Amino acid sequence: MAGADVDVLIEASGWTETGIEAWAQSATDATLHHIGLRPQDWSVAVLACDDARIADLNSEFREKPTPTNVLSWPSQERAVGGGLVPPSPAPNGDPELGDIAIAVGVTAREALDQNKTLEAHTTHLIVHAVLHLLGYDHIDDKDAALMERTERDILATLGLPDPY
Repeated sequence: MAGADVDVLIEASGWTETGIEAWAQSATDATLHHIGLRPQDWSVAVLACDDARIADLNSEFREKPTPTNVLSWPSQERAVGGGLVPPSPAPNGDPELGDIAIAVGVTAREALDQNKTLEAHTTHLIVHAVLHLLGYDHIDDKDAALMERTERDILATLGLPDPY
């Protein structure tokens, strides 16, 4: 089965030997499949960057001048609908879901601090970001519960443990 078109741009050398391309592909495909979408109908761009670059992006787009683990920018607004109904976007001729940036330093430190492998933590963060591209959020408790439950279910299909 064909997967999503996942374009990974490795900007930070810390990502070079990690397998980020395969992790991003499997995380994106599993997320789209779980939501009931055909992965091959969609595309996602992933910037694998360093902490300085993500701090710049976080400052520019969120007015928070500090590094974070992952950021996402949906190509269009896709609301989940009160946090209870999964989104059902249609390609409408444009397969682009959006863009993701993930920082190697923050991600690696978090994985170490949480006693997780870099692969498991990176995969979780990309699943999380793809869900944001699909309209999921964690602004209120109901939405956060739905998003976390969905993340757990997706990661389980990949053989990865509960990240929470």
